[in-house]
Amino acid sequence: MDGTRILVVEDNPYNLELVQFLLEEANFTVDTAVDAQEVREGLQVERPQMILMDMQLPGTDGLTLVEELRRRKELDTVPIVALTAHALRGDRERFLECGCDGYLPKPIDVSTFIGAIRDLLKAGRRVHGAEDEEGREGEQ
Repeated sequence: MDGTRILVVEDNPYNLELVQFLLEEANFTVDTAVDAQEVREGLQVERPQMILMDMQLPGTDGLTLVEELRRRKELDTVPIVALTAHALRGDRERFLECGCDGYLPKPIDVSTFIGAIRDLLKAGRRVHGAEDEEGREGEQ
């Protein structure tokens, strides 16, 4: 996974610096954005293998941006992971329903963060209903 490109979308400079540092120390290539406009501009230049998305962004919020990105065909296979301090009941499910493929709470646990990122990269893009389709195929 050396060199795997990850886009980190985070408007808090301290959180952004920590996440970028941890990823780069683990030999990931990191692009950053602090708002939706920077994401849109950056995606015209580079396509990441994963997007870590803060849900509370200035202007266009993370959920709206995830929904926008999910409509882009070239990002069909790119996992988007919610990286957020939201910890209310039902938030994780809401993020997954809006198109996120995983959820990592903040503050991040520096001892498990890179392992979680690698697991999410291995899992790839979460396809809604895939288990049901596989089960039906096996029955025929």
